[in-house]
Formats: sequence, C-alpha cells, structure tokens
Amino acid sequence: MDFTLIICTYMRPQPLLNLLNSVKEQTVYPNEILIIDGSTNDDTKKIFEEQSFKNLSYFQMDKENRGLTKQRNFGISKISPSSEILCFLDDDTVLTPNYFEEILKAFESDSGIVSVAGIEINEQKWIKKNPNQSYDKNKFYEFEGYVYPEGSRNYIRNILGLQSNLGSWRMPEFSNGRNSGFPLTGKNYEVDVLIGLCFNFKRIVFENIKFSTYFEGYGLYEDSDYSLRALQFGKNIVATKAQLYHYHNESGRPNKYQYGKMVVRNGWYVWRVKYPKPSFKAKLKWNAIVLLLAFIRFSNIFTTKKRQEAFTEFAGRMAGWFSLFINKPR
Repeated sequence: MDFTLIICTYMRPQPLLNLLNSVKEQTVYPNEILIIDGSTNDDTKKIFEEQSFKNLSYFQMDKENRGLTKQRNFGISKISPSSEILCFLDDDTVLTPNYFEEILKAFESDSGIVSVAGIEINEQKWIKKNPNQSYDKNKFYEFEGYVYPEGSRNYIRNILGLQSNLGSWRMPEFSNGRNSGFPLTGKNYEVDVLIGLCFNFKRIVFENIKFSTYFEGYGLYEDSDYSLRALQFGKNIVATKAQLYHYHNESGRPNKYQYGKMVVRNGWYVWRVKYPKPSFKAKLKWNAIVLLLAFIRFSNIFTTKKRQEAFTEFAGRMAGWFSLFINKPR
C-alpha cells in the first residue's frame, strides 16, 4: 500500500532530524514525506538545504497557518491521490527499523481496521506477572500475564471507585479511561482513543473528516477527538509490534496555566464527542475526577521542586473547570 508520512513540527530541528534519520532506516519507506513546519525561524528549513531525504516535500507555514490542527489539515490537503494510508508522527519520536512494516501489516490483518497506533517502548512500565506473588488491585493493574504499577492518581481513583472498568485507551461514560497503554505482547488491541504521536489512518477516514478547528495552537486532545470520530468508519487498534521511542521535548509546549486549562476544557469537549448526553452519575464522576486531579497537582507544590509549575497548572485546571459553568466548549 502506498502511504504518506506527515510530520508537523515547531522549533525542533534536531529532534526532527533524529526522526528522519530513523525513517531512512525503515524496512518499508514512505512513498511521500510531508514536513509541515510552523517554526518562527529558519533553523528547521536549513536541515533540508544541507541534507536530502527521498520523497520529501517541505512546507513552511505563515503566522495564520501555524498550530498543530491547522498544520495537520494543511498536510492532509497535500497528500498524493495514490496514498492509501496516512501516517502521523510527532517530531520528537524515533522509530524502530520495522515500524512502518508493522503498521501496514496491522491494517492488512483485518479489513475493518481504519486506524492504527504504534506504541512507545522507552517508557514501558509493564512487568511480567509473578505467578507466586499476589498483587494489590488498587496498586497494580493486571492484563494478559503482566502487571502495571498504578501511579498516585490511579491509586486514589481505584480507592474512591472512580477508575474505569474498561481496558486501556477505552473511554467509559465518564470519559476518564486508563492511560496505562499495553505490554509488548506482539498483539493488536482494539481501542477507542489513539495517541497522536504515532497514529495512522486509511483514506476513508482522512478523505471524510478533518481535525476540528476547535483545537487551536497546541491542540491538546485533538488526537482523541479525531480518532473518536474515525470510529464511524471502522475499528481503531494499537499494534504492539509497531514500536518507537518518544523523547518528550519541552520546546514548543504551552505554559502550565494554559495547559491546565486545556486539560479540563478540551477534556470536556472530547468527552461530549463520544457521549453527547451522559447520565447524571457519569457527570458526577467526570467532575469528581477533574477536581481530584487538580488537587493532586496542587499537592505537588509540597512534594516536588517545581512548585511554581505545579501551582500554575493547578490554577489553570481550576480556571478551566469554573469556566465550564459560564461558557462550555461548542
């Protein structure tokens, strides 16, 4: 299958170069690579003046067209008519050599699959289950012979009965699902939500839907929104054989106040994409989790050295929550 790789980038020339060098080493190479650059300087552009990459086209965005959502939609508008698969990668990722090969195999495994995500392997927390050991269900999540150590947020949610009873990346009626990912079993798993750092779509999806204009600038959760709307065309899956590394580069990220506000408001928006009319109980749970996570973030003022960041994000979360009573996202 012909496929196009789109990389939307912003002020990260060296991470982007690391990614492109890993693309060079792929067992299956993209038929088309589109670099959509929102940088405010020419540092990224200089990469392509000094080095060449097969099948690559570079586009530098002006001020009006910067931002992840706008850049992704621009990239979609430039895809070759022959491409059957569209692949998105974040610019701070690095691929294992058979990443694209495994993505294509996943699509070919079931004609009903329209969206596939890979899996990051440098932050794997899953450990093989010891059959002679018992695990506290509030502290460990068990799945297919593996256990996942729950962080403080999930531990408290487990105790309070606010945890999802669905698998990872599935969205319950109160929205806040598990974010534990999957162990490296080599299997494919059906999900609701895909992560934008490495998701891929069949033509039927990207021909019919675009990224929502609601998500501007940094675009937090625009990947969740898009993958949820892709479900109308078929299945979303995670392919645990399609592996990559994710190096969370801090450049280009919003300040913590804006981030905290987006977590709540954009989270509400995505929740209502899948559940336009949630039950009263689901509404109570969603709000309880918002407040719980906000005050856990507040507690980081006393437990981490980044006190100002913790308080600023807490303030953003609370501002986002109060704003919902006055002006809900549409």
